[in-house]
Amino acid sequence: MYSLLSVRLGKMKDLFCSPVKGVLIDISGVLKDGNKAIPGSIEAFKRLQDSKFPFRLVTNETQTTVKGLVKKLHNLGFNVNEKDIFAPIPAVIKIVKNENLHPFLLLHPDALEDFSDIDKNHPNCVILGDADYCFTYDAMNNAFRALMQMEKPILISLGKGKYYRAETGLTLDVGPFTAALEYSTGVQARIVGKPESSFFLAAVNDIGIKPDEALMIGDDIASDVGGAQKSGIRGVLVRTGKFQPEDENHEVKPDCIVNDFNEIIKLLFENQLSSINA
Repeated sequence: MYSLLSVRLGKMKDLFCSPVKGVLIDISGVLKDGNKAIPGSIEAFKRLQDSKFPFRLVTNETQTTVKGLVKKLHNLGFNVNEKDIFAPIPAVIKIVKNENLHPFLLLHPDALEDFSDIDKNHPNCVILGDADYCFTYDAMNNAFRALMQMEKPILISLGKGKYYRAETGLTLDVGPFTAALEYSTGVQARIVGKPESSFFLAAVNDIGIKPDEALMIGDDIASDVGGAQKSGIRGVLVRTGKFQPEDENHEVKPDCIVNDFNEIIKLLFENQLSSINA
């Protein structure tokens, strides 16, 4: 196991070779697992907030609305606001309105509220999120049929993660279901969420910094770390959430691997925050 000391001794890339002016943080697997806060994450998050250091929560959470996500986080002890969160649903709603799309939705029931004023008659696209128990054969077949009936089919996937860690264990994410529809229809999905660069860069731009001034903290070696690095952002992998030991030998090479969110925040304070806030 890498230690904090090994990072200081240079056994990994020097994470702070240039200033970090903002932090992007995944939620599931970094701050919480299911309905439980990861030990130390509440305290580390509060320390970051109290320092006034810029951050955004960059998540592929689509099982609820942003309002619902904020409520869940409050219940766990995280004092967050809707403006702090970058999630796929608000982003895709902007796309739907701007492009005059009428979606066929395959989403979790708790996420449907945000689409209440969207015209869903005569669908000209399919939007797929993490529908959880609603990923039935009939639901997938209906989405397949909707795409096959469109003159110019559009498939939009809210993220493309392979799996995540729920309270019951590792759980299929939206990615495998997206791949099934891509394979069966020949339609290439348009991804809204991680690992797409536009999603990361929107959060960076909202902070008002450059990509190489940002740090992404996540538990998904490909989506969080790989997606961030392709966007010019440094990527930190935590050994919580969906992390697997083989991730340390992945083709994606994190700028840093730490045990948890608390450890990387301690590193950030020790290396930068004191000088930045001086």
